[in-house]
Amino acid sequence: MRDDTAGDRSARRAVTLFPVLVLAAGALGLLLPGSFTGWGESVPYLLGVVMFCMGITMTPQDFRGVAGRPWAVALGLGAHYVIMPGLGWIIAHLLQLPPQLAAGVILVGCAPSGTASNVVTYLARGDVALSVSVATVSTLVAPLVTPPLTLLLAGEYLPVDAGSMVVDILKTVLLPVLAGVAVRLLASRYVQRALPVLPWLSAVTIGVIVTVVVAGSADAIKSAALLVFVAVVLHNGLGLALGYGAGRLTRLGEPASRAMAFEVGMQNSGLAASLATAHFSPLAALPAAVFSVWHNISGALAAAWLSRRRR
Repeated sequence: MRDDTAGDRSARRAVTLFPVLVLAAGALGLLLPGSFTGWGESVPYLLGVVMFCMGITMTPQDFRGVAGRPWAVALGLGAHYVIMPGLGWIIAHLLQLPPQLAAGVILVGCAPSGTASNVVTYLARGDVALSVSVATVSTLVAPLVTPPLTLLLAGEYLPVDAGSMVVDILKTVLLPVLAGVAVRLLASRYVQRALPVLPWLSAVTIGVIVTVVVAGSADAIKSAALLVFVAVVLHNGLGLALGYGAGRLTRLGEPASRAMAFEVGMQNSGLAASLATAHFSPLAALPAAVFSVWHNISGALAAAWLSRRRR
């Protein structure tokens, strides 16, 4: 993990309670949708807060890890951006999802690694250094990879403005991450004190994003919830399994294979929800909202099971 023990403990607590928080946030949006009318425009800014928190936890060691293991990082990056987008497209076709939901599922698959994947890898006794490296690179290259992949795979369902999507990812992901890195470098003494708070700030902010997204599609949830849940469980479960299998197949070793499982199967669903709301519709953001809840539950369960297995 990072070099801060207090931050690690806080992150473990936050990721353990995160599914409960997101479930409560989703229930709030479902029960009181009218209370969040007009909040949709705030989602990109809220995501920017999450990505800034991610950037501020990064250290030079994270970037040195990329240079020190280029083959393993490249393999993780390739697996992430091949397996999850491909699964999203296959599941959308197999379940014959309506265009809005199909585009939403595919967009989730085209997103970078999830912000909690590093902590879950740590809980699973996986290769955290590899997890951090893959998550870092997948986030940094997202402006170049996510829009064209979405255009390629979701374009048959809905019009996709890839150029506008690139700009949105730059503003809501890359710039906040780089700003966080800069703050960490320039004010490390003060940042060190704030590190234990950052996982909770990220968790609460993602909870607000889920509330807003669910509130925007509350009516659709009642009719499409089961179908979306099946799609999300398949997407996430197969992603975890195939990510682990990719690590084993390429003989990376057990700890690295565990890291691969979570780096492939856990997505930045907050980004997917933000992009779906801005470029498609609130209904298209529904798979991302459900994924945000489910992948943390499944990730925690998988980590608990793997941590009890011998390496």
